[in-house]
Amino acid sequence: MPLDTLTITDNRTGQIYTLPIENGTIRAIDLRKIKTGHDDFGLMTYDPAFTNTASCRSAITYIDGDKGILRYRGYPIEVLAEHCTYLEVAYLLLFGELPTQSELKTWVFEITHHTMLHETTKKFMEGFRDFAHPMAMLVSTVAALSTVYPDAKNVHDPDTRLLQIKRLIGKMPSIAAMSYRHMVGFPYVYPDNDLTYTENFMNMLWKMVEPKYVANPVIARALDILFVLHADHEQNCSTNTMRAVGSAQADPYLATASAASALSGPLHGGANEEVLRMLDEIGSKNNVPAYIKKIKEGKGKLMGFGHRVYKNYDPRAKIIKWAADQVFEVTGRNARLEIALELERIALEDDYFVQRKLYPNVDFYSGIMYQAMGFKPEMFTVLFAIPRTVGWLTQWQEMIVDPEQKIARPRQIWIGHDTREFVPMEKRGKTEAVLQK
Repeated sequence: MPLDTLTITDNRTGQIYTLPIENGTIRAIDLRKIKTGHDDFGLMTYDPAFTNTASCRSAITYIDGDKGILRYRGYPIEVLAEHCTYLEVAYLLLFGELPTQSELKTWVFEITHHTMLHETTKKFMEGFRDFAHPMAMLVSTVAALSTVYPDAKNVHDPDTRLLQIKRLIGKMPSIAAMSYRHMVGFPYVYPDNDLTYTENFMNMLWKMVEPKYVANPVIARALDILFVLHADHEQNCSTNTMRAVGSAQADPYLATASAASALSGPLHGGANEEVLRMLDEIGSKNNVPAYIKKIKEGKGKLMGFGHRVYKNYDPRAKIIKWAADQVFEVTGRNARLEIALELERIALEDDYFVQRKLYPNVDFYSGIMYQAMGFKPEMFTVLFAIPRTVGWLTQWQEMIVDPEQKIARPRQIWIGHDTREFVPMEKRGKTEAVLQK
């Protein structure tokens, strides 16, 4: 018998089954042959939230949560953050290799010349209420681009796919900046093709009456590093959404809007804003021990610590902490940073948190860093969506060309009523409808 197999004995029937093991997995469909009889559907797995289910094969991002490893296309995230720009990393994710100098020059030119939005899209954004949340504006506007570029529906044409990818990477900062300007009541600023990707984003956000916006190089580089760190993160909630919607062959604008919708939730992209609220609740560095005590008593949650995947120090958190130091040399340190540093120090020395592997994650310092740069908390998830766009699109493209992929359609375990007799209106008693809690 081959070693790479799993032998299962069904104690209900006494039948023995041998299933092949490949890449540390068995195929769920192989379990269907395990039946009690001809009318039995076959065995399924029950895995709420996909905690132990692989939905695809991927060569994009590798994570080893126990060891604190994150790699894009085989390159450690620390190396890429130190040596590459965001657009260089975007090229790597999409094409599988780092670009040559001439390839990068062409790639940057193409992305830069897709930053402009159609005037009808600008008018579309002007229709939102003045208190509209920037993330909701971004989701809606990205979806609306589907009407601007109807050619995007041809998802099986490689040239068409690449064109939409360039458009989305180029236009996402423009949409994000316009959503911010709309929120604060400032006129929109058009892209400046002389600037880098992050400098141009800062220009569209913060340019006022000066003839030419000049970005602070430290802030621009720090923002670029943050974009590199957030470019992709394997099969997270929003990426899973991108693949699920894309599996129906929806165009990339609608699929990206769906992914951004998933990202908007506080358990995903909004976690760094929750960290700021926690730091404000603590209020002072002196209050940290009391807050830690309260958490250990089960009376609260330590935001920015722990991760669904990482059971070690999130490698992105280390890089962000370094980048934050550079930013604070320009902006000055603030009270929140002092609280955060003390909170991290105590938590990393406390057996309660160490035993539970509650280490700082990417959200712990990013919110403080974003705010020091001048971003409002409402923009935090939008800032996440800009770089993650290339990750979503890379995963979407990998899914589109994978011959094993079909339209996503999970199974369910039925726990409802069996067949019921219909009761005419005049014979129905009064009932109280209660929503499930």
